[in-house]
Amino acid sequence: MDDSTLTTVALAAAGVAVLAVVMAVVALLRLRGVRRDFTALDGDGGADIARVAASQSRRIDGLASEIARLREHVATAEDDVRQSLRNVAVVRYDAFGDMGGRLSFSAAIVDDAGDGIVISSIHARGESRTYAKGVVGGRSSITLTPEEQQALASATQGETRTSAPTALPHPDRTKDAS
Repeated sequence: MDDSTLTTVALAAAGVAVLAVVMAVVALLRLRGVRRDFTALDGDGGADIARVAASQSRRIDGLASEIARLREHVATAEDDVRQSLRNVAVVRYDAFGDMGGRLSFSAAIVDDAGDGIVISSIHARGESRTYAKGVVGGRSSITLTPEEQQALASATQGETRTSAPTALPHPDRTKDAS
């Protein structure tokens, strides 16, 4: 072989060596990135990918069961809220023509299904009487007075009976329907 051929081969070999070094540096940098990501997943970086994947799968399964448990708690809480006596309306009136000041009242206290109680207090000059009537589904087995019906209608009006309320109303749901 002559000198020019050997020079060309040597230059080509040097070029291939430089290219190999550049590729090795790029591979090393990528490997460091993979190891950093792998360490973020596992913590110590000493486990293999199968163990890390299994560990992550167990963590995800644990989170899924925790979410299911929390959903049950939320559903129970929503049911408790719907059954709470939180819808209140009061109607004040004069029960007798000779009395003023609207001292008599009827108050309806019901849950979202219309179950609860209607309380009426009738004030006269010399005495005061109080009555309580149970309400189921927005109706009472005992005849309601017009004032009691008005209080009950005000307490139950506008109620949306959906399976999951979008937002809880303001805690003070008292309505003065007089």
